[in-house]
Amino acid sequence: MLETYLLLESIAKIYEEIVLETKILKLPSGEASKLRIELVDGSFADVWISVSGKYSYHWNRLEIDGTIYRYDNAPHKVWVYVATFPHHFHNGDDKAVIESDMDLKPDIQMKKFMNFVRETLLQSI
Repeated sequence: MLETYLLLESIAKIYEEIVLETKILKLPSGEASKLRIELVDGSFADVWISVSGKYSYHWNRLEIDGTIYRYDNAPHKVWVYVATFPHHFHNGDDKAVIESDMDLKPDIQMKKFMNFVRETLLQSI
């Protein structure tokens, strides 16, 4: 998994106009657990990917404007009505869930997520 996180970290660093810092967070065992991306507005994004294909691209803006954005494929039954279930997108709030158009490949997922973050951040400045 470390190789995957290193790839995703290298993609995040391309977005230098919005990214202050990136770091791979590790478990006490030393295993990579997620990628943390510190953003210019004081918010942060966490990216988590499992070997089984589960993922979460989470942008936490709670301290900025009370919003969160997250692409993930956790199969929570409450979202079974979403056409792309288990893939879904939390659009500003944990309970505001809509369809997801996220790709299945981590490198493409990362680019899509970072493009979304950049577009949203630049609109709010």
